[in-house]
Amino acid sequence: MSRTPVAARTFIAVVAVCAAGCLGPLLAQVPLPGPVRQATGGAPVAWHTLGLLAALYLVGELPGRCPFSGERVPVRAGSFFPFLLAAAFLLPPSAAALVAVPGALAGRVEHRPSAARRIWRTAQLTVTVWAASSVYGVLGGPAALSGPHGPGGRPGAVPDFPYLLLPACAAGVVFSLVLALLDGAIRVPAEHLPVRNAWHGLFAPSFGPHLVHALAGLMMAVLWRGPYGPLSSLFVLLPMYISCWVFAQYHREHAAHRATIRALVQAVDIKDTYTRGHSERVGRASVLIAREIGMAPERVEALRFAGILHDVGKLGVPTRVLRKDGPLTPEERRVIELHPEYGHEIVRGIGFLDEARAAILHHHERLDGSGYPHGLRGAHIPESARVVAVADAFDAMTSNRSYRRGRPVAAAVEELRRCAGSQFDPRMVRALVRALDRVGWSAATVGVTADEATLPPPRGQAPAAGGAAGAGRSADGDGRSER
Repeated sequence: MSRTPVAARTFIAVVAVCAAGCLGPLLAQVPLPGPVRQATGGAPVAWHTLGLLAALYLVGELPGRCPFSGERVPVRAGSFFPFLLAAAFLLPPSAAALVAVPGALAGRVEHRPSAARRIWRTAQLTVTVWAASSVYGVLGGPAALSGPHGPGGRPGAVPDFPYLLLPACAAGVVFSLVLALLDGAIRVPAEHLPVRNAWHGLFAPSFGPHLVHALAGLMMAVLWRGPYGPLSSLFVLLPMYISCWVFAQYHREHAAHRATIRALVQAVDIKDTYTRGHSERVGRASVLIAREIGMAPERVEALRFAGILHDVGKLGVPTRVLRKDGPLTPEERRVIELHPEYGHEIVRGIGFLDEARAAILHHHERLDGSGYPHGLRGAHIPESARVVAVADAFDAMTSNRSYRRGRPVAAAVEELRRCAGSQFDPRMVRALVRALDRVGWSAATVGVTADEATLPPPRGQAPAAGGAAGAGRSADGDGRSER
């Protein structure tokens, strides 16, 4: 997202104003040494606690690396959220919210626009920590942390277990819920997602980790209030280190996955120069469809991989066949129709591709059973393959080739609609049309081959030898086959 849409900027500004409101009661005070006047809810602000927690969170976020292992990790890994939740347990809401600000502003941003992302991240965490701390206070968390007989903030007080677990876990749930709500809300204007799908898959995967973060933050708060003070709370850094290291390993593995896919795509592009750029665009169109029909984020990622790698089997097709300008002979057509099976064999041993393998194998199947390689019909065609088939055909029609310009988007959409029900899944066609209505489409000007399209010829034109349905080809106006 190199340029933030106006609607997204407006939403970020609204959340930033809410964040400033959360900090207002605290910022209106003059920071004095030691516990001073109340910020909110009748609890004094310990500025040394606020400063130390803010510094610890800043150190964790600033480098963009795990400070213990040196591994580069994304800013949003969340490994140091226990510091924020400890602040929610030790400080009034406005003071706890301020703890997140320095680290969120200074943390590494992986994608542009960096300024908008920093502001958004800061506002989002400020509101989230304020909400978690507020719920913790309403449920009596500060009194339970100080113990049944000790005044608030008295060092060495014995916490009131197990009652303390209730407000702490509730704060963790609110932390996870508010973070997911804001994450989903910004996706609507920033990524043009439909509202019904914006929050799909956001809360459930993060709920467990955030609850663990809340318990780690509670452990830190209890030790902080213990007889040895803040120093003893640093023992909680051990599980944070483990969390950071595990995430770094996951991030390294994910980077290796992307490198593997790039290498395969580059190999196809070198062999078949007409397809350059086509694979990335099919991946993008597949993501649009997958999001529109409400697929979970992990399936959306699998569909992206499937779209990018759908033609990897062309590595097994002779170059002379791929680069032939004229119509293919029946023998050449049979050779090129083997590329889905070649592709499936190439990626069979790549475990992380998962659902993408089925799409690579079956993206040339047709609903009426006339496709290849197995002639599957209707619902027997995997859903992922039906997504990629529509994305593939759409980009093949709208992309320029060496011998003709691409069709306008409206004409390609009309052709997809005409073939829906016989060749394409109507649900996937409708999903792509809805997505295009929101985000539009800009095909690259490079040429691509289009045996991917598997479209019948436009009305009034004869199919190439062998027929469009059986061969998976259509004839262009100048008589050359589309590959």
